[in-house]
Amino acid sequence: MAGRILQFLSGLTLLLTICQAAVIEKYFNMTWVMANPDGMQERKVIGVNNTWPLPVLEVNKGDRLIVHVYNGLGDKSTSIHWHGLFQNSTNEMDGPSMQTQCPIVPGASFTYDFTVDQSGTYWYHCHTDLCYPDGYRQMLLVHDDDAWFTNQYKEEFAVTVSDWYHNLVEDITFISLSNPTGAEPIPSNFLFNDSIANTKLSVEPNTTYLLRIVNTGAFVAQYFYIEDHDFTIVEVDGVFTEPQQASLIYVAVAQRYSILFTTKASTSRNYGLVTIADQVLLDGIPDTLSLNQTNWLQYNSSAAFDPVNVTLNVVDENPAFDDYSLVPYDKEPLFANPSKVINLTVSMGILENGKPYAFFNDQTYTKPKVPSLYTALTSGEEATNEAVYGDYTNAFVLDHLDVVEVVLTNNDGGSHPFHYHGHNFQVVSRFPSYGEDFYSLANNVNPQAYDPNNHTAFPKYPMRRDVAVLPPMGNLVIRFVANNPGVWAFHCHIDWHMQQGLAATFIEAPLEMQKRLSVPDDHFAACKAAGMPYAGNAAANTKDILDLSGQNKPARPVPAGFTARGIVALVFSCVAAFAGLAAITWYGMAPLSSSEQVSMVASHLRTSDE
Repeated sequence: MAGRILQFLSGLTLLLTICQAAVIEKYFNMTWVMANPDGMQERKVIGVNNTWPLPVLEVNKGDRLIVHVYNGLGDKSTSIHWHGLFQNSTNEMDGPSMQTQCPIVPGASFTYDFTVDQSGTYWYHCHTDLCYPDGYRQMLLVHDDDAWFTNQYKEEFAVTVSDWYHNLVEDITFISLSNPTGAEPIPSNFLFNDSIANTKLSVEPNTTYLLRIVNTGAFVAQYFYIEDHDFTIVEVDGVFTEPQQASLIYVAVAQRYSILFTTKASTSRNYGLVTIADQVLLDGIPDTLSLNQTNWLQYNSSAAFDPVNVTLNVVDENPAFDDYSLVPYDKEPLFANPSKVINLTVSMGILENGKPYAFFNDQTYTKPKVPSLYTALTSGEEATNEAVYGDYTNAFVLDHLDVVEVVLTNNDGGSHPFHYHGHNFQVVSRFPSYGEDFYSLANNVNPQAYDPNNHTAFPKYPMRRDVAVLPPMGNLVIRFVANNPGVWAFHCHIDWHMQQGLAATFIEAPLEMQKRLSVPDDHFAACKAAGMPYAGNAAANTKDILDLSGQNKPARPVPAGFTARGIVALVFSCVAAFAGLAAITWYGMAPLSSSEQVSMVASHLRTSDE
């Protein structure tokens, strides 16, 4: 009898949850808008319904979110990735072009429709080529009355930090012969809530608040602190944590933090919300670029709002909190005994065309002709064969419920924030750690590889998040359970590096996908509008699924024996030679002027006389 009562109560609870869930329906017409967020240069940005910044989306856990997208840009394809949301059973709604969908071309429509079954701080952004640096990004906040810290604050605030470029992405020279080192474009400015140094969060004395922080930038990590205030970390990337005190945090691109802070008793002054760009990531710092900004906790509107005098070595004197030490609130134990180990070495270099690219295991990601999800759904039993996803997509097939370990070795002197779609993951090892040692290996000749037989003890309850930073010339080890059948992107979230090919495709339980997933007709209609196939292998071959003839290919590797400097010199020499030949040919074919004709006749007569 007691068991039946418990079943009844459980069913009633589920029914009440379903009844309380709302349907949030939005209509997004993606349009160009003129904006000048830093007050220094007006430029075109991608807006929604002729408005920018984009709307902040707020939902409750369990709500259904429906977003109807129309591409009214006219000259740019698009998509939306719901960053950090697992999309359980709705992998087709994840958003990365050519992995889970075709791009939404100008004039086409696409509907995203899914249930939000998570809590925390997320964001949404374009995931088609390089488009979110053009302003196509915003916060997505998921409220949950059952969060452990819900009753510990009076009010919440949410802010974004980001880098900003005065030029459209298409007008920035990056993957080019003129940039053989692959130096990332230096931002024109840094924004706070899509503006510069004008945000005031009005607070009361002796009161606790929740502050959500999202780095929606394309490149640069930022340090954050509150002048003369400590705070408590309670969430990272949608994962609630045990309370952890901190005074300075490092927020890489795409990372999120929620913190609790308590105000002071006195209202005699205001206090700075300070952000400092990580200057180590920049190849140069123009005189016009300020790396630090001050916004404010407004205690007293009549008091001064003076910028905090920040020295850029503040992060050396007070190292940032090391997120590796965080403990998830649910205390999920370490995933032991991985059944699948994927080793990925990160490197940067050039290919035979002289342009800079990024590589996993010496292979730069190149888009397939068919979105990889559609390949998985139309390849039958061969969907478990990594070959059908192409030779250049860095594809890895995972068995259902595999415990997967990904070992990242950084053969590059820069750091890389890696994001995995469809999951958060445990960070079980990272070397070096945050703080003063983080950049200690940056100038090493050889990377510090992870040794599975000789490492520090793994945490009992490892920190989980969906973006973790791989240190320069260091290593990072993450683990997750392949419990979400789908095609999931794994990539560096520095958008310039993503464009260079620093990405992989993890195909989880493809035969389970075929049973569970279905793609709406309007998604296939988007492919038709783009003139793209939506069945078959990476080469769009539906007759012979193992025949990859015609698949998209990257430029060829540099021939053996050539150094990077040599191949660049060769390319430039060839360009110069062709330019010289073209000039000679043009000069030779041009009609002679009258003076040149007279001179030629006179020369001919002299030769005849002799």
